Amino acid sequence: MLQLLTFLVEKLSLFSNFKLFESSWSDGEEREQHAQRGPPLPLRRGDLLEVPRTLFTHYGIYLGDNKVAHLIPDILPVLTNDQKLISSVITNKRLILGCMYRCATVRVDTLEDFAYGSNILINRMDKMMKNQAFPNEDVAKRAEKLIGAIPYSLLWYNCEHFVTQCRYGAAASRQTEQFCECLKSIIRDQRSVIVTGLLGMISIICFGMAPSTTLPTILIPFTLWMAG
Repeated sequence: MLQLLTFLVEKLSLFSNFKLFESSWSDGEEREQHAQRGPPLPLRRGDLLEVPRTLFTHYGIYLGDNKVAHLIPDILPVLTNDQKLISSVITNKRLILGCMYRCATVRVDTLEDFAYGSNILINRMDKMMKNQAFPNEDVAKRAEKLIGAIPYSLLWYNCEHFVTQCRYGAAASRQTEQFCECLKSIIRDQRSVIVTGLLGMISIICFGMAPSTTLPTILIPFTLWMAG
C-alpha cells in the first residue's frame, strides 16, 4: 500500500506544471522573475523561504548559518529514538506515513536539503498578507521556539501555517484555501452525483448486495445532491 502511494505521488509529478495546489500569494510572472536556481543570495535570518515541490509549495524560516526551520511530516520519531537516523533527509515514504499518522516535527535542515534542488523564493508573502511581518530576528526566534514534535494536519496546520504564524502572527495557508475551493466546486457539480451513483452500482454488481456496498451507493450521492 505504501509503495502504491509513493508511486502515485511520483507519477502525479507529471501534472506539476498545472500548479494545482501551489500557493498563489504571487502571480506566475512575478514567480519567474524572482526565482533563482539553488540558494538565493543574500539571505537574512528570519526570511520566509518557499520552494515548489511535486504538487505543493514547501515553506521554511531561514535561521542563518545555512540552516532552515521547517514543519514536515515524518514517521521515524514514532518508530525510533535514533537522532542520527531521524536527522537524515526525509524520504517520500517517511513523509507519506507521517501524513497518515499525523506526526510531524519542526526540524532544522541545511538550506540545500530544504530546497531539494528546487528554486527558492524569499518573502513573497509580505505583500499579500494583511498582517505586517515581525522583525526578522523575532521571526527566527519564534520559529526556534517551535522546534520539535508538533501536531500536524494537512489542511489545518501544515508547513505554510507554521511559517505564517512565525512571521505574521496569524497561521494561514493559501494552499488549503485553494484545495477547499476545489473540493466545494466538485461537490456543487451535480455530475458528481451521477458519477458516484454509477460507481456505487458497479460495486453492487461486482461485490453483490451488502451494507458495505448498498449504503454508500445511496448515502454518498444523496449527500452530494443535498450539499449541491
